[in-house]
Amino acid sequence: MVDVTDIIRIVGGAAFQRGQTYAKDGAVSSLAWDADAKLLTGKVRGSAPNDYRTKLRLGVKGDGRFRPLENFCSCPVGADCKHVAATALQSNTENLLAQHERELGARPASRPGPPEGWQASLTDLLDAETEAAPGGAAPLTQLGLQFELRTPEVAVQRWGSAAERQGQRMLNTRLGVRPVSQNGKGKWIKNNLSWGSISYQTYGLKLDADQHRWFSQFPALHRGTGVNYFGNNDSWLYLDDFSNPLLWQLLDEAQRLGIAFVGSKKSVSIELAGRATLKLDATRTKEGGLQLCPALDIDGLPHPSDTAHVISTHGIYTVSPGDTITLAPTSRRLTTKDIELLQRGRPVVVPEEETSLFLQEYYPKLRQSIQVASSDGTVDLPEIQPPVLVLTTAYGDNGAVSLGWHFDYPLGDAVQRRPFRRGGPGSDDGYRDADAEDALAGAARAALGALPLKDLRLEDMQAVEFAEEALPRLLQVEGMRVDVVGEKPDYRELTETPTLRISTVETDNRDWFDLGVMVTVSGRTIPFDSVFRALAQGRKKLKLVDNTYLSLEQPVFDQLRDLIEEARSLAEWDPDSGLQISRYQAGLWADFEDLAEETEQAQSWRDAVSGLLTLEDVAATPPPAGLVAEMRPYQAEGFSWLAFLWRHQLGGVLADDMGLGKTLQALALMVHAKESTAPAEPFLVVAPTSVVPNWSNETHRFAPGLKVVSITDTQGASGSTIRDQVGDADVVITSYTLFRLDFPAYQELTWSGLVLDEAQFVKNRASKVHQAAKDFDAPFKLAITGTPMENNLMELWSLFNIVAPGLFPSPRKFTEDYRTPIEKIGDNRPLVRLRKRIRPLMMRRTKEAVASDLPPKQEQVLEVELHPEHRHIYETYLQRERQKLLGLIEDMNRNRMIVFRSLTLLRMLSLDASLVDPEHEGVPSAKLEVLFENLDDIIAEGHRALVFSQFTSYLKKAAEQLDARGIPYAYLDGSTRSRGEVIDSFKEGDAPVFLISLKAGGFGLNLTEADYCFLLDPWWNPASEAQAVDRTHRIGQTKNVMVYRMVSKGTIEEKVMKLKEQKAKLFTSVMDDDAVFSSALTAEDIRGLLEA
Repeated sequence: MVDVTDIIRIVGGAAFQRGQTYAKDGAVSSLAWDADAKLLTGKVRGSAPNDYRTKLRLGVKGDGRFRPLENFCSCPVGADCKHVAATALQSNTENLLAQHERELGARPASRPGPPEGWQASLTDLLDAETEAAPGGAAPLTQLGLQFELRTPEVAVQRWGSAAERQGQRMLNTRLGVRPVSQNGKGKWIKNNLSWGSISYQTYGLKLDADQHRWFSQFPALHRGTGVNYFGNNDSWLYLDDFSNPLLWQLLDEAQRLGIAFVGSKKSVSIELAGRATLKLDATRTKEGGLQLCPALDIDGLPHPSDTAHVISTHGIYTVSPGDTITLAPTSRRLTTKDIELLQRGRPVVVPEEETSLFLQEYYPKLRQSIQVASSDGTVDLPEIQPPVLVLTTAYGDNGAVSLGWHFDYPLGDAVQRRPFRRGGPGSDDGYRDADAEDALAGAARAALGALPLKDLRLEDMQAVEFAEEALPRLLQVEGMRVDVVGEKPDYRELTETPTLRISTVETDNRDWFDLGVMVTVSGRTIPFDSVFRALAQGRKKLKLVDNTYLSLEQPVFDQLRDLIEEARSLAEWDPDSGLQISRYQAGLWADFEDLAEETEQAQSWRDAVSGLLTLEDVAATPPPAGLVAEMRPYQAEGFSWLAFLWRHQLGGVLADDMGLGKTLQALALMVHAKESTAPAEPFLVVAPTSVVPNWSNETHRFAPGLKVVSITDTQGASGSTIRDQVGDADVVITSYTLFRLDFPAYQELTWSGLVLDEAQFVKNRASKVHQAAKDFDAPFKLAITGTPMENNLMELWSLFNIVAPGLFPSPRKFTEDYRTPIEKIGDNRPLVRLRKRIRPLMMRRTKEAVASDLPPKQEQVLEVELHPEHRHIYETYLQRERQKLLGLIEDMNRNRMIVFRSLTLLRMLSLDASLVDPEHEGVPSAKLEVLFENLDDIIAEGHRALVFSQFTSYLKKAAEQLDARGIPYAYLDGSTRSRGEVIDSFKEGDAPVFLISLKAGGFGLNLTEADYCFLLDPWWNPASEAQAVDRTHRIGQTKNVMVYRMVSKGTIEEKVMKLKEQKAKLFTSVMDDDAVFSSALTAEDIRGLLEA
């Protein structure tokens, strides 16, 4: 047992009182006692979602009880709180109950007869309850609890002003109790015992330990009421103010402990009853009205209420004429109104003319707080019936329905109407059964489904779904009634499969056509805007004006929704202006055609689109007479496709493999255009600076009838305007840089078309050169590139944004619809759709498919082992860079430059340690050794080789060794000025080796004179390597081509090779097959490169 006095001292009276309430209401759980640690723990349910955890570390007092040494609570107070008090009090209560059960269990049913002989001696020893003291044991003093009805002066302590703190003097009849003892004559006397000192001052009396403990605890629990009667006379405590419901446990325990309940007079007897019930007794008056009197039942027997007094809010005591004081706990906590009713004593009289008002309005609500009965049966109290939930459905002429909700309360022959919502003005007047209302509302919500339970107006399909689905369910709800106002429409579902008719109509904009969609079901034509709005809103059904409706959850509508959503995002569709489709969206139109039963196309649409959908429909265009070349079949097919695009002023992407003659096909188109149109405007060819001379040479070679002008300077540098330089040229060739710088001058001229060679140079949509190409005014635009996509799908978007504006939606929408699902999620469905969209406007053939006569290309990886000293240097740098980068790669956008600088450092170290630090000049480069071992054999056999590296510093080291060995070579990097002369010197000369920087010579070169190719340093982008290899493995090559990729073992280069293989699959997935792979170089990719 925890000493209650100590609990109050620690937590204070207010917290103690609230702790009592928690303990009484069952808020304490999971009590546990660790006897060794003397630790009491528990959980207390408070206002927070989770229970509070409490701990009390206890110490043993001299009388065997415990006192708190320290305590803890997880509530915001932290300690010395109401939760700690509740834990201690609940522990005391459980200990008292356990002790009582032990006492009952130990009490024998009947005592056997006295044993004899030695058995008697042992039985006396075992039955001894106390140890004999020398000279004999002193008898125990019997304690009692004396009751007396008194009229004491009570000082009520409370907060307030100084005058208020002095308290108000009050006179009242109270039931006082005090400790008394029985003397030798059997009389009960005070014997100097007092509540204030009984716990420590017994005046030499020999007391029963349990009885003493009980009397010590009683005033502490009473003191928790906050009412103090100790002062000049602390002999009496008054039960009227004993606010702790533990009083009844204490009184029960007192009787078990043998504590006598005595009156201050011999004639007074004390009786402890089980339960008291306060109620109202309704009887008829002589005048015919009603009289309501307070009535009291104790243990089912009536007791006069005029002698009843309350014990706080949890008990009652009465005084009978025979001077019997009966105490009993109440069946429920008493309210202020209950106490006033009991104390006023006067009955409440209801006049006869207002009897029905009382029975209908007041009686039901009164029953919620107090029991009402008629002891003489003169009043027929109506049966309280459960409420009825009423739904009023009012149908309008336009098919709309209004819903209204309220509750009806039947009471006899009358019905009381109550608003559906409780808590509003007037809504709580009268009787309301909240539990029954909530149960009905819950059932109604379940029947309504997605509709809210409130007054509302439903229109269109919502009205249909309510009438056809929700209403039948509501009619099945027990305790609910539906009142119908107006006539419910005769709704009917159309179950036939819808048919679609799609059409295109010309507009003022030659690139855009109005798209018409007509839906027919059961002979009814449904306006397209109604269908589309319903689909766009995600609705499952559509209501028609004649009250029929149809399901939109059909395959035809699922596909139509996707197609319309795509068309809408492309054209930024406005429902008021109609839906449009671009000529470039031939693939989208094909999907519409597959879905529709019937199509109607504008002639210009049919002419432009039909050939795009199937290349077989593109009529072969005879090669132009002015083309001095014999085209291969696939090249002739490509030329016919280009001629078709040019004729219908559609743009496209020629994405054939490198080395298949894309330049020849484009030149054939230019010759065809000049021969077909007189006079013809010139074509503008924009290419990388290094490729401009090659275009000029190829034009002179294959189309000598075309007048070519190469612009190699800006207007300012050349001193001549672009217009003057173009003159009467048929083909104008310039670089991307000059095109961007002099864009206004090019824009003001009239052109037949724009050709972008190595179009990957415009893949960055944020660059100025991309914007210039997009804004350039030309009726025909062609992008030429063997790698339309290297890093991510946005590069593909950038190309078509120039040559086929309107094919794809905005970058944000494209990322949402295509890039994220394909690259991040690996979803195959948008990939299939993407390939269908680009197929009509992009032609791509691989060498394997169309150039079977091309000599084979063999590829081999040469693994090179670093020298030990080189290996040691590499590992030292690797550990340092790895530690630095692993903390940076999580934010690639911010740290991209630092990350790639470190990766470049490691790649250079894989080649030659001196590339990073000149101090390592003497460390041999194993890769150069292996290179020259192979070159010696190749040169000796009369072959020629291309040697590529991304690092010009490494190429120069190779050049130094070639010089040292006396081997002639050609050299090309970005700083080479006489590029054309260098290339011609290799093509026409005898030098067996061509050292080429990958960036400067990876495209635009035709070097079929070489049949060996060395790639000194791999990188993850496979397109750049493929371009380099295709400088020699291309149309015109007659010898087998051997490709060596040189990889330093145990370095970042091995990781790069694996990553390159993975990344190469994205290009194939979009261009060639149905695989789906991510392409972006991610933080996880970088982490993989740095793994040991």
